[in-house]
Amino acid sequence: MKPDGTLLLTGRDVGALLTIEECMASVEHAFKLYGEGRTSPPGILGVHARDGGFHIKAGILELNRSYFAAKVNANFPENAKQFCLPTIQGVVVLCDGENGYPLALMDSIEITIQRTGAATGVAAKYLARPDSKVVTICGCGNQGRISLRALTKVLPIERVWAYDLDQAQAQRFVNELSEELRIGVEVAADLQTAVVRSDVCVTCTPSKQPFLKGDFVAPGTFIAAVGADNPEKQELESTLLSRNKLVVDMLEQCATIGELHHALDAGLITSGDVYAELGEVISGVKSGRTSPDEIIIFDSTGMALQDVVTAAAVYEKAVKEGAGTLIDFAH
Repeated sequence: MKPDGTLLLTGRDVGALLTIEECMASVEHAFKLYGEGRTSPPGILGVHARDGGFHIKAGILELNRSYFAAKVNANFPENAKQFCLPTIQGVVVLCDGENGYPLALMDSIEITIQRTGAATGVAAKYLARPDSKVVTICGCGNQGRISLRALTKVLPIERVWAYDLDQAQAQRFVNELSEELRIGVEVAADLQTAVVRSDVCVTCTPSKQPFLKGDFVAPGTFIAAVGADNPEKQELESTLLSRNKLVVDMLEQCATIGELHHALDAGLITSGDVYAELGEVISGVKSGRTSPDEIIIFDSTGMALQDVVTAAAVYEKAVKEGAGTLIDFAH
């Protein structure tokens, strides 16, 4: 039967429909399917612009039904200062994977924020020490917020250090998250002091210069490196990757746009030195943490299958609850 139309969902709609717990469950399922070899390889295309860039990520998944999704995102780091616009903007188109009908068109900002934070939480579930209580968040924007929320769902977090070059941003993070999560959140005056006292460190900044050094990190730390999602970005000193256990979301993608590609370019590591893709750990093909003292790094560049599964979850919930606006593009 022909669908009634395409469902339009705003960022507010998506935020109201999707919880971080639901997103984490969906993202974990997508990684598991990928790790088991039960998905087609997702695709990515990047286009540079003068002060930023665009990327298109697309994939198809067999879930309750077959879903295809393509996300078109713009990333312009100076938007807030120059135009009072978000750094990341875009749309996700979700289609029926069997006949191609466009089921939904939705704002991508909330999708991207939540599915990225969800991946950090899922990775921590498998790679961090289960007793991890202290975390440093580097980058106190939307991604830092959702990353911390996700971490609290899988780890007994009691104390948080918030680090940002913008002190006012870090203070807002402290004020909001300490009240929301009812845990101790403080501004980190010195990054090294904070990280060396942490069990988990999340880097989610637009940095193009590595700021997380090897001597900052204590044995047993789990690092989620989230910020590097294009070839110019880098947050971690490459020797951190070459000397410790490295898990990636997608090997081929990380070798092109992630922290991994900087270590490859420097000749410090080969693709064969990467321990695993996260999907392999979730599916049991590879073990996760094998020692309480090992430092494990998760190179998170954002896999298109995360967008597919998250958009599908939002769409199914929207249909169930009658959210959004239906339009017929053909008329």
